Amino acid sequence: MAEVYCCGDMLMKFSDLIKSFDVPKAVQNAAKRGLELRKQQPPSRRAGLTQKEATKAGIHSGVAGARALASGRVSEEKVRRMVRYFARHAKDYKLDPGKKPTEDNGYIAGLLWGGEAGKRWAESIVEKLNRER
Repeated sequence: MAEVYCCGDMLMKFSDLIKSFDVPKAVQNAAKRGLELRKQQPPSRRAGLTQKEATKAGIHSGVAGARALASGRVSEEKVRRMVRYFARHAKDYKLDPGKKPTEDNGYIAGLLWGGEAGKRWAESIVEKLNRER
């Protein structure tokens, strides 16, 4: 049973309070491609952290985030985390010249976060949200 709370005379689900967004196909496809490339890497050299690794490091999992993006719907907080990720990794999420995609962990990690399409989409959503506030 879903948890509910009372707001005046109205009962609502907590999930109704969370703003979420439909993920564009290009972003979904980039995340899926990142997951595919990651599977092709040797386990000891894989890009992106699993949920267990990320929790241990006190950060968010790129793999879990990619799965959320690939599913087609993400929360506002995920979109905001995407913007912060791309700001921090501006120089390392594009494929380095001379490297194969499976050799470039920064590139794969960028795809896990939605690639260039994800960067543009997340920035546009956050700009709109910030204007509304």
